[in-house]
Order: sequence, then C-alpha cells, then structure tokens
Amino acid sequence: MTLTIATTFEPGLVERLRAHPAKPEVWTFPAGHPPWEVPPFADALFTYARDFVGYPAEKPAGWPFALRWIQVATAGVDAFPGWLFAGPPVTCGRHIASENIAEFVLALLLQDEKGLDRIRITSRAAWRQPPIGTLEGKTVGLLGVGAIGQAVARRLAGFGVRLIGLRRQSPASSDGLVEWQPSLEALMRQSDHLIVALPLTPLTRNIINRHSLAWAKPGLHLVNVSRGGLVDQDDLLSALDAGVVRAASLDVTVPEPLPDGHPFYTHPAVRLTPHLSWYSTDYEDRIWAKVSDNLQRFLEGRDLLDVVSPDRGY
Repeated sequence: MTLTIATTFEPGLVERLRAHPAKPEVWTFPAGHPPWEVPPFADALFTYARDFVGYPAEKPAGWPFALRWIQVATAGVDAFPGWLFAGPPVTCGRHIASENIAEFVLALLLQDEKGLDRIRITSRAAWRQPPIGTLEGKTVGLLGVGAIGQAVARRLAGFGVRLIGLRRQSPASSDGLVEWQPSLEALMRQSDHLIVALPLTPLTRNIINRHSLAWAKPGLHLVNVSRGGLVDQDDLLSALDAGVVRAASLDVTVPEPLPDGHPFYTHPAVRLTPHLSWYSTDYEDRIWAKVSDNLQRFLEGRDLLDVVSPDRGY
C-alpha cells in the first residue's frame, strides 16, 4: 500500500520525498491552503511551525482525518495547537539545529568576552590595546541541557570553563562535563554567562523574571537562543538598566520581530539578532536526515524518533 504524505515542505525536500525508495505519494498544499485542512487520503503530514500561524482554537471537523503520523521540522512545538497532539504520534525536529545553535552560542560568548566589534580599528590614530576578556575560568550556566545544551557543553569543553546546568528531568548524558545544580537560584548565583535553552511550556514561560534576575551574579551575560517567551522582557530591561544584568544576547523575542522603537534595538547592553541561530547553508540536508530516518522507521513499523509528549510539551 502506497504511503501518501501531505506536506508544506520546500520543493527540494518534496523532490527528495518523491525520490525515496518507497515511492510515497506526495501531495503539496496549494498557496493559502492551511495545513490543518488535510486531504482525507493523507497518511502523514510533514510541516513547519510557521505554517500553523492563525490556527483555529478548536480542532477542525474531522481531525485527524486519516493521518497516522505527523512530522514537524522544528524542535519546539509551542507554536502548535494542543489539538494537534490529540491523535496520531507527532515527531519533532529535535537535534536538527542543535549543532548550529551551539556554534552560534559560542560565537556570542566569544564576542562578549573579546569584543571584536569594539576593538576593530580603521586608522592609525585608532591604534590602542584595551583589555579584553577570556572564557577560561568563567562559569557558564546551562538553563536546559537537552539537545542544544549538550551541544553547547561539548563545544565549551576545550575552553577551560566551568559548566553548570539545570534541567527538569534527571540528567541526560553530557560526558561528565556539567555540574548539576539543585535550583534556578543556585544556577543564577554562579553563572558568568547564562544560556537559556529550555523548551517553552506553561511551566517555563517567563522563567527569567524579576525574581530570578535578582539572583544574578554581578556581571551576568544572559543568552537566549530558545524562545522569547522564556524571558519577561520588561523585567530584563529593568535589570539591564539597573546594572543587575551586564549584557543580554537575544536571538529570540516576543513578538518577532519586535515593533519599531522597542528599547532592545538601541540598548547598549543588548545584542539582538533575528532568530537565525538555527540556520546553516546545509539546513535542508539536516532536515532530510531526520525526516528520512523517521520515514524509514515508520515504513518498517519501528519506533519513531523524538515523539512529542503532550504532557511535557516537548
């Protein structure tokens, strides 16, 4: 029996799906056709979070139709409606972008310590040698040590930093690199750089707020590469203005993009980037590696990778 996949994927991925040895039928959504209006003959839905903007509060009549599997190509699933998970298994794109994001984090940490944008000179008169920092000897806190946090830990292992971490579940493997902390307060009080890498769930929304920021170690550099909703932006702005937090590198915000005139655009202690830490020129290959693996597993009746738990929200 031929598998039919309905998808919002780009043409390159669609062609790869059609070229799969199983020769699935691949149906692409017409422009403007919402992905939750799945054709009744589709066995699987492959899609992105961005395609679910404006989803209905209630599940569509007939949902989940004939679907037996849903694959989303994003690690976070907070942008999807709850009813998406009340049906066939939903698998996410965990690990697809974790290596890219970890490299981006490393670049942000080195930029913060070395200040390459500040020490670049364009004339003889500008020649000077101001003091610059180092990662060696610093404590880097990982708030969330899943795929992204572990990838960050591996990259920082050679920089002579002390790695401390906090996660909801019992520690996953991090090759003994991370010292586990008992609480957010303990993590905040010790971190020179704090990497926010949690999934966004009702339990983690605004976890960085005026209460937790009050525990910040003097000179803290806060990095958020996960979801903007993890940080109360007004509280962070107040902490930056008061000097409680020295600097913030933010690749994610609420909303995205921020409206013109938002203080983060011009604040001297904020480095703002347009939610691109996940990207690389080989990103389509990374998506295909995950999707094709799960597709083969589905066809062979094996366990799928990275099935989302509705209870946990990731």
